[in-house]
Amino acid sequence: MDVDWENSMTEAFEISGVPSEGGVLIVVDHASRHIPDDIDLGISPEYTDDHIAYDSGIAQVARLMTEHGGYLAILSANSRLIVDLNRYPDEAAVIVESSDGVEIPGNHLCAEERQARLDRFFTPYHERVAALIADLQPALVASLHSFSPVLRYRPDLERPWDMGIMYNEHQTAPRLALQFLGEEDGLIIGDQMPYSGKDLNATMNRQCETIGQPYIGVEVRQDLIREEAGQRRFADILLRSCDKIRTALA
Repeated sequence: MDVDWENSMTEAFEISGVPSEGGVLIVVDHASRHIPDDIDLGISPEYTDDHIAYDSGIAQVARLMTEHGGYLAILSANSRLIVDLNRYPDEAAVIVESSDGVEIPGNHLCAEERQARLDRFFTPYHERVAALIADLQPALVASLHSFSPVLRYRPDLERPWDMGIMYNEHQTAPRLALQFLGEEDGLIIGDQMPYSGKDLNATMNRQCETIGQPYIGVEVRQDLIREEAGQRRFADILLRSCDKIRTALA
């Protein structure tokens, strides 16, 4: 393996767990709410703890999973308001100027400022994800997110699922995930909910779909993983399901 494991925490990402070939690589695009000191987004501090800033609870779930052998995670080190890693670099939404009704004045950037932001945070993260996949050749990649049950701009929108499974063209592993998660007692599973992997799947499209790497996209409802008990519950659920998927794919 050629990856420099001494460099497990950078300005762009954090790596948790012990590397192993043929294991499960966890990718967490929206793990952190951190705003670098030299960047002023021009928003109220309350929004840095909001769902527009990061996917709350999911980083803890990922880290708990990496306490088990065969699981390694790469987690973003900055808020999605700095750069949205689950977008294409030429998309306007990769650096959002408005999110769920909140204006982000500090993200009104000229072309040079925008490219500098991408070079600093987006490119190093995606280069490391690609290197991890190439070097570890994981049996499965699990892209983990969390979602808010309520949106400010759509208060009427009901999002009752405990967990959603997302995918695009490659469906073998996601179908297995839906099967195995459906065996968990009392779990409400959404197929391509609350978002469709056909529309919001940039990281997995770039890193997995293009090379035929088996993967699943997972969304967990944020209020279910706010506390440690819920984080441990969903870490255990995902560990069981990922182990079953690895066996089925072998």
